[in-house]
Amino acid sequence: MDTDHAPDSGHGSDRSGARQGKDARTAVTVFVALGANLVIALAKAVGGIFAGSPALLSEAAHSVADSLNEVFLLASLKRSRRAPDDQHPFGYGKERYFWALLAAVGIFVMGGCFSFFQGAEALSAGSSEDHSGYLVGLGVLGVALIAEGSSLVRALVQVRGHAREAGRSMATELRRGDDPTLRTVLAEDSTACLGVVFALLGMWLHMITGQVVYEATASFLIGALLVYVAYRLARESRGRLIGEAIDPVQRRELRRFLESQPEIDTVTTLLTMRLGNDSTLVAARVDLVPGHDSEEVEEVLVRVKTAMAELWPHADQIFLDVTDASAKDRAKAHADRQALEETVAAVEREDGEA
Repeated sequence: MDTDHAPDSGHGSDRSGARQGKDARTAVTVFVALGANLVIALAKAVGGIFAGSPALLSEAAHSVADSLNEVFLLASLKRSRRAPDDQHPFGYGKERYFWALLAAVGIFVMGGCFSFFQGAEALSAGSSEDHSGYLVGLGVLGVALIAEGSSLVRALVQVRGHAREAGRSMATELRRGDDPTLRTVLAEDSTACLGVVFALLGMWLHMITGQVVYEATASFLIGALLVYVAYRLARESRGRLIGEAIDPVQRRELRRFLESQPEIDTVTTLLTMRLGNDSTLVAARVDLVPGHDSEEVEEVLVRVKTAMAELWPHADQIFLDVTDASAKDRAKAHADRQALEETVAAVEREDGEA
């Protein structure tokens, strides 16, 4: 027997309101980052051309890539809120992961590759010595650091708010947070601040020593930093696009809840998948204790799924399948439970060390 569960309209309305509130705060964070990057990109480009600085031009490409990516992220906020339809019965929550993946590709291509190109070109061609131009470039980077730092602070404040709501530390939220849009903005802003520091050091050392190798090295460091960040963001988005399970701690809670029900003898299989920031599919095969007729089985399933939806509001797609567990099924269920406990223990140790 397989039955579906749709949460009652009150809970759905509460979740929708909370989700829209989070999305609104994230949108403000993205707009702040976008505004800062557009202004900074123009200033860096003008300053880089004026000073003939490869490091500053690399940073200009970095800011252009970030600006385009923030447009992608704003699109993801709007498109992921579309209601389910016949073609997408589970909704459009994974739009966020797709657009976050495109943002990662943009960081790699527009930022990382261009920075490597600028570094290689500087080493092969050298550069003119124009200290007045470099002073302008250093001033542009100083202003950029302030602007990027302000955007980073805004993103960190929002991450701290999410961490408080989830009851965990900021370090844990940074590793396990659910919002790819916010994580991408935070990664971009952090990378931007560090990239500006690299560019400042490269330009300053070039100016006082006359050796272009320092600026070329700064460009290579900026490129390597962008490629690394792009790889990390792309890996996270890939995992969620192809169907990633929810947090192992929550999976253990779900399994323990099902196993604690007096009518359930064995949970032979428990499958979960993220469908979006606030949407999760939960599918379980359960073996009920003997002695229930079909009507009682229906009542048990409805009661259990209603309770699950109340305890885990993000679990909005719940499927329970009643099955007769064989000895092999019970052995597999025991092994799955042990493996999950070990995974949770490892995660908790990691959180404790953070």
